Amino acid sequence: MTDQDLFHLLALQQVEGVGDIVAKKLITHCGNAVEVFKTKSSQLASIDGIGSVLLKNLKDKTVFEKAEQELKFIKSNEIDVAYFQDENYPDRLKHCIDGPVLLFTSGNIDLKNKKIISIVGTRKITSYGMEFCRKLIEDLAPLDPVIVSGFAYGVDIFAHQLAMEHDLQTIGVVAHGLNQIYPKDHKKYVAKVEKNGGFMTEFWSTSNPEKENFVRRNRIVAGMTEATIVIESADRGGSLITANIANDYNRDVFAVPGRTTDKYSQGCNNLIKTQKANLLTSAADLVYILNWDIESKAKPVQKQLFVVLENDEQKVYDYLLKNGKELLDIIALRCDFPIYKISGMLLNMELKGVIRPLPGKLFEAI
Repeated sequence: MTDQDLFHLLALQQVEGVGDIVAKKLITHCGNAVEVFKTKSSQLASIDGIGSVLLKNLKDKTVFEKAEQELKFIKSNEIDVAYFQDENYPDRLKHCIDGPVLLFTSGNIDLKNKKIISIVGTRKITSYGMEFCRKLIEDLAPLDPVIVSGFAYGVDIFAHQLAMEHDLQTIGVVAHGLNQIYPKDHKKYVAKVEKNGGFMTEFWSTSNPEKENFVRRNRIVAGMTEATIVIESADRGGSLITANIANDYNRDVFAVPGRTTDKYSQGCNNLIKTQKANLLTSAADLVYILNWDIESKAKPVQKQLFVVLENDEQKVYDYLLKNGKELLDIIALRCDFPIYKISGMLLNMELKGVIRPLPGKLFEAI
């Protein structure tokens, strides 16, 4: 994308009445943003949804002044820009009709051939949520996923921190321009996040973290990822909005169940109850439902002569070796382990290459 293209795209964004959907219509019809401003009104009027008011607004020259200022900011701060038709734009977000025309990024973001998931939840994460999130990312780490979240208090920042602890790429999608950080308390994490991933936003440097921006931000979190995971949530909250958007985009949604009396499990329990989310008890559930290829990550047991199994893992392995293919629930019952524990254990054993998953939540020893 040339500077001229970017300049006209920025100008188009400033035209009153032009949002992402309308901008894409105009660009598709004209070929690019430069041509949008050159094309005669009579020709633009033939586009569905383009009326006289919008055609008049396209003649407003002040949009170029604003675009020039923002372009200076982008260049002077070495901001990377992803255009919705370019290769560096998140692939899944390209399929969202209301995805941003432009994304501004900083850091070292690389989304090529990556498993990308978002982890969201309450800003008042509990010890239960922390422990689950910690175990989840620890178990997923060998698969090298990209962890996306909103860089907010609670679940968001905790997920970012855990991702960095395991040297995973993490992306903070923010609801303001890249000239600031919200919340300010999280400035201390910026350098490390940019080293391990980076920040992404659709908002200009003139945009502050207004309430409505967070809802718009959530569609990027949901749209660019393969699945959205809700760790904890009250019966209302931004993470539930993200989950609903993910459902609208036909993305997989997962929710961590909790006790019915726990305030910050109500939202997750309701998502599961209304079949808007898959029940998530361990990383193994996620890997199974998303059909991630684990076997390619694990060495075959025949070649790995000295596999070290924990005592509990050895018990499960011996059972499968003796009984053959078996359902997860039956393994838990026969080996006397709770479901949440057996799920994580089976994933670890898969990664060690001593068992493999089969359709229908069956497992067998290799």
